[in-house]
Amino acid sequence: MIPWTLLDTAAIPNNGGELKFSQRDKEFSIRLSGIRGELMNSRVYNSEKVLSELGCAHLKNRKNAHVLVGGLGMGYTLSSALKAVDETSQVTVAELIPEVVKWNQGPLGNCAGNPLQDPRTKVCVGDVKMLLNTQKPTYDAILLDVDNGPEGLTHSDNNWIYSEAGLKEIYQVMKDQAMLAIWSAGPDYLFEVRLKKIGFKVDTRVVRARPGKGSKHTIFLAKKV
Repeated sequence: MIPWTLLDTAAIPNNGGELKFSQRDKEFSIRLSGIRGELMNSRVYNSEKVLSELGCAHLKNRKNAHVLVGGLGMGYTLSSALKAVDETSQVTVAELIPEVVKWNQGPLGNCAGNPLQDPRTKVCVGDVKMLLNTQKPTYDAILLDVDNGPEGLTHSDNNWIYSEAGLKEIYQVMKDQAMLAIWSAGPDYLFEVRLKKIGFKVDTRVVRARPGKGSKHTIFLAKKV
């Protein structure tokens, strides 16, 4: 068995812990120090891919679409979003931790096809919240994979996104018929209730971490109607 090699570490803002970036042969891993363990693995990305496919399905023939991706991770959500839109579109990705952007600019980027090199990609280093409170209809799709789901795990400020106040602001920055897609480690009935209360038409999908196998993840789909 080839051992893991630690490549780098990164501090999560507001005392959120430390990320450890490691490599084993052609496989990469990002772990959260402590009992939580592995957050991401370059071989396990099906639900991140499906997040984009479902969230951007309505944009297949849309010109000048603008997609916001919250959370770069290992680049799979961004990569799938770019594949879902045409050459006139833009995909903005917000990543809180600068080191994660750096890792994706290196060998890790090859795993997802180097989406940061796509000219349609715009990178914003910082909290995605700063792009969600403009109060202007801006986005045709918003794809959020910033934490473990409707309860912030790695960054407590993420709780705002899932709150009623946060969802109201997100609703305002979405264009008519836009889609909000949110990745979650599991279901959350009360979060569905909050989404519906804001005015979203809500659907949920259960997706495997790998095609046909692996952990079951939930994707919340909230359409602005």
